[in-house]
Amino acid sequence: MKEKIKEIAQITTGIALDTILPPRCVVTGEMVDRQGMIAPSAWSELDFINNPICEKCGVPFGFEVSAVESEGGSHCLQCLDYPPIYESARAAMKYNDQSRNMILGFKHADQTHNALAFVPWLKRAGADMLIGADAIIPVPLHRWRLLKRRYNQSSIMAHYLGRATNLPVIHEGLTRTRATQTQGHLNFEQRRKNVKSAFAVNEKHGQMIKGKTLILIDDVYTTGSTVKECAKALKKAGAKAVHVLTLARVVRYED
Repeated sequence: MKEKIKEIAQITTGIALDTILPPRCVVTGEMVDRQGMIAPSAWSELDFINNPICEKCGVPFGFEVSAVESEGGSHCLQCLDYPPIYESARAAMKYNDQSRNMILGFKHADQTHNALAFVPWLKRAGADMLIGADAIIPVPLHRWRLLKRRYNQSSIMAHYLGRATNLPVIHEGLTRTRATQTQGHLNFEQRRKNVKSAFAVNEKHGQMIKGKTLILIDDVYTTGSTVKECAKALKKAGAKAVHVLTLARVVRYED
């Protein structure tokens, strides 16, 4: 996996990429000055998440979600009733039609160079958690899905974020112990059952995880079922703290 990530990185960086592909906006496809830039017309379509947010899960407060003041700050009712196992979660933007198309292109259409544009957004969203982090770890794909897709989008994001923050990336720190259904059509409870106990720490990297503060990277936070199971596996292996950082998140009460 590390070799594949490096190969993708080599062909999606700077001049090499501009030679292969003309620089285009990752949202609209319009020509831009350099890779990673966003066309001015696209900014209004991307809904970046700003305060106020839940201190725990990072969901933005507003019409859909109400804030409840507690000793630890402002939290959503979901986190007060069922505190997640991770320390905090943050996302760069809301998952809407525009970000969905951008992410699906990155995830399924070989648009791996889009990760260059994502890094500043991830750094902004995860600024507080990145300061005290020891390493970055991506949510893994099952080996059969990885063979079909040929790359793990979370590992690509982790690679570029690690390079931008000088944090080590443990690409194969987590493994999927079994194949799971695609979650797109599943509801909250079905998602939870689908990924229950589906992740484990790779024994080869146990010492890199034990006692460490980790940033768990994924593309979209929907119900949180996947990242919660990953965090559970990391905590079981001795991780000191796990923070979740995603490019986008679905915003609705049951998240």
